Amino acid sequence: MVTHLTSESIALSRLKELAAKAADVISAHRHVRLISHNDADGLTSAGIMCRALMRKGMTFQTTITSRLAQDTIDTIKSSVSAEDLVIFCDMGSGQIELIRQIENDVIVIDHHMPVGESPAKVAVNPHYTGIDGAIYLSASGTTYLVAKEMDPDNVDLAGLAIAGAVGDKQLFGSANLHILEEATQAGVVSVKKGLKVGDGDIADVLEYTPEPYLDITGDIKKIHDFLDILGVKGRLSELSHGDLKKLTSSIALKLAKHASPEAVDAAIGDVYYLEKELVKNVYDFVAMLNTCGKLEKAGMALSMCMQDASVVEEIRQLTIEYQRSIVANIKQAEGMLQQGKNICYIIAKDMDNTGMISSTMVRYMHPEKPCIVTNEVEGIVKISGRGTRALIDKGLDLAYALREGALAVGGQGGGHNIASGASIPPGKVQEFIDIVDDIVGQQSGEESGDKK
Repeated sequence: MVTHLTSESIALSRLKELAAKAADVISAHRHVRLISHNDADGLTSAGIMCRALMRKGMTFQTTITSRLAQDTIDTIKSSVSAEDLVIFCDMGSGQIELIRQIENDVIVIDHHMPVGESPAKVAVNPHYTGIDGAIYLSASGTTYLVAKEMDPDNVDLAGLAIAGAVGDKQLFGSANLHILEEATQAGVVSVKKGLKVGDGDIADVLEYTPEPYLDITGDIKKIHDFLDILGVKGRLSELSHGDLKKLTSSIALKLAKHASPEAVDAAIGDVYYLEKELVKNVYDFVAMLNTCGKLEKAGMALSMCMQDASVVEEIRQLTIEYQRSIVANIKQAEGMLQQGKNICYIIAKDMDNTGMISSTMVRYMHPEKPCIVTNEVEGIVKISGRGTRALIDKGLDLAYALREGALAVGGQGGGHNIASGASIPPGKVQEFIDIVDDIVGQQSGEESGDKK
């Protein structure tokens, strides 16, 4: 145990050294061109960096994008001066050919598995020091370490890092635990036991919240019947200890029937409250950020991360409506699920929320196989793949499977071993599915082929 702690400490120390190098490069510039991802982790990464730059009196221009592609690089090249610093957050580790096109100084702050040697002046990534960025440190956590090196007073930004980790469904061990401990000691984050959902009337929350996805989700009559049997009602944050315990125990029993073990852990346990942010409950905050990202309202999300209270109520209402649509999409997708030998898959067209759908399927309904959702939209097929940590332990690597499957049919893909994406040309879907099915079978020794 002592050896493990020492190696973990060394890995974090080495990562902080990389963060310090990045902070030094940032301090040597006057203007920053910042590019970040449009999910909760990418948005909180951008929020952390923007607030850290503002505090240093530096000017910056921020772009939020769903993926790093050639058009983003072209936009950057046409909008920077020779002396500007370009920073990528939550992207850039797997796109070295694109990064190489930028002649300015570049910093990459990311947590995705690096592919090849980065052309960046400084690349800060937990994988470089032996910390698994898919599980133990988000991009926002990595960005927070850079911000802390820029100024120790930036510890108050730790709440955004916690939100990013929650958004990426990470575990609070290793580097994430270090940040959480810093945050709680500084009074930036508080922790309470409970149901890991946003706040509100419990019946409403169970109706529109897609996680945890229960057999009563979206069905208001079943929800009221369930709550009547328990004798529980009111706002979640105002429930008595006894009522909260009854509710969480009953939900745990529901989840135990079909869901993966990690889904139970994800639903019940420590709830983080962001004491320095405009939205305190981390699950409300994350849902609101993800909604903005999906609805192409990233500017509003970034404003919320930067303490603009005027946008909060509008985002909150958008989020409730959007979550209702996610639940409807999941219910529709349930009837479209197909079984391969080693994967579950859905072939769709113009379907929204494919990442959430694939995640819900594997976490709450069919944890024995990873789930792949293909979605043809505007002349391209976009793909979301999700697994569980139990499947990863058996050898699953979706980043490899989706990347190789996409390359084989003229597309591209990548991401994390547990959550990955790809894009391929139309007309290649079944070929892609068959290739990925075979790769996943090889990764697991084809043990899952005849099991269900």
